[in-house]
Amino acid sequence: MSVEKSQQEQSRLPMLISLGILFLIVGFYFILPDFKAFIDNAYDVLTSDNQIRVSAWVGKFGFWGPFLIIVLMLVQMFLFVIPSALIMIVCILAYGPFWGSLLAIGGIGIASSIGYAMGAYLGPFTVNKLIGFKTKEKIEGFVNDYGFWAVIIARISPILSNDATSFVAGLLRMGYWKFIGATIAGIVPLTLAIAYLGGNFQRLKTGLIWISVISLSILIFYIIYDRSRKNQTNQ
Repeated sequence: MSVEKSQQEQSRLPMLISLGILFLIVGFYFILPDFKAFIDNAYDVLTSDNQIRVSAWVGKFGFWGPFLIIVLMLVQMFLFVIPSALIMIVCILAYGPFWGSLLAIGGIGIASSIGYAMGAYLGPFTVNKLIGFKTKEKIEGFVNDYGFWAVIIARISPILSNDATSFVAGLLRMGYWKFIGATIAGIVPLTLAIAYLGGNFQRLKTGLIWISVISLSILIFYIIYDRSRKNQTNQ
C-alpha cells in the first residue's frame, strides 16, 4: 500500500465513523418505538423554554446522561429550532463548569464531524435538502472566501448557523483536521463564556447577545478590511 493511499484512508476514517453513528441513530429512531418516544420527549423538553426543566431532565439520567447529550447534539443538527447553545447550557447546568464544558466541546466535535461527513459524502443534493439552496450558496461563498476563520466565527457566534457550516465545509472538501481545529477554536471561547455566565439566566442571555454582536462586528470589520486590501492589490 502506497503512503498516499494510506493517508487518504486515514483522512476518511473520522468521516466513515461519523456516518456510521448517524445511520445507527436514524435506524434506531424508525425501528425502535421506545427510542422514538425518547427522542420525541427530548424534543418536547428542549423546546419548552424552561431551563430548570431541561437541566433536571438531563440530570436524572445519571451515568447515561453524557451519552444522552451527544445523541441530542446529533439530533439537533436536523432540528434547527433547537440551538446548539441551549444543549451546551444544559451540559454545564447538569455537570458543572468543568465536566460540562468538556462534554459540550466533545459533543460538538462529534456532531460537527458527522455534519462534515454528510456534506463530503452525500453531496449537494442532500445539503440542499437539509439547509436549503440559498443558504448553502451563501455559506459556500463565506467558507470559500474565509475558510478557517469562517468556521471559527460560525462556531463562536450563537446566532449563526454553525451546523450548516459543517455541512458546507464537508461539501467543499475543506481539510478535515483544519475544519475540526477551527470548530474547537471557535467553540472553546463560547463554552467558557457559557460556563462563566450560566449561573444567572438573565446574565447568560445578555452575555450571549454580546458575544454574538462582538463576533459579528469582528467578522464585518475583517470582511471590509479584506475587500479593501484586495481592491488595492488589483489596482
